[in-house]
Amino acid sequence: MVILGIDPGSRKIGYAFIEVNRDSISYLTSGVISLEHIPSFLDRLPEIKKRAENLLVNNYVPDEIAVESLIYVKGPTSLIKLSQARGAILASFGMRFQGKIFEYSPNLIKSMTTGFGHADKESIGKFLSMTFKNVEFQTHDESDALAIALCHASMLSRNAFLNLNKTSKSIKSKSKSKNNRSKLSENLKHRLKEQSA
Repeated sequence: MVILGIDPGSRKIGYAFIEVNRDSISYLTSGVISLEHIPSFLDRLPEIKKRAENLLVNNYVPDEIAVESLIYVKGPTSLIKLSQARGAILASFGMRFQGKIFEYSPNLIKSMTTGFGHADKESIGKFLSMTFKNVEFQTHDESDALAIALCHASMLSRNAFLNLNKTSKSIKSKSKSKNNRSKLSENLKHRLKEQSA
C-alpha cells in the first residue's frame, strides 16, 4: 500500500510518499510545493489545487492519503487562509479518494512518530532521519508530511492488531459458547433419560 502524507499550507505544502508492506515501511519520495512566488492569496488557491492534483500523476499512485487536521494558529485570518488552502488540497483529490482520506491531529502525529505528543520539529526530523536512512529534508513542511504518512501507517497496523485481537476474542467466546451449548445438551439428555427410567 502506498500512502501520501500531506502537510497543508497556504504558502508551502509538504508531501511524502511511503510504501507499507506486511512487515516493513519504505520511504519513496518527498518534497515541498512552494507557492511563495505568488503574492496574492486568492491567486494561490487555484494553483494549490492544480499542484496537489499533479501529485497524483507522480511515479507513485497513493492508495490512501493522510492529512494533518487544522491546528491552532495565531489569528483568525491565518486560520481562514489555512482552512481554504486545505480545502483546495482536499478538493483536488476529488471523488477518486472518497473514504480513503484520513486526518490526524498534530499531537497524535508527534506521539505516533516520536512517542511524545509535544515533540518539536527538530526532534521529528531527527527521528525520521534515523528511521529512513540518508533522507534529507528541505524544510519542516517536508518532514512533517513524512511524519503524517508514518502516523497513518502506524494507525493502520494498530487497527489491524486491534481487529486481530477482536477476532481472536470472538473465536474464543464462540468456542466457549459452543462448549456451553454441548454441556447443556448433555445435561438435558441425561435428565430425559432419568425421567424416562
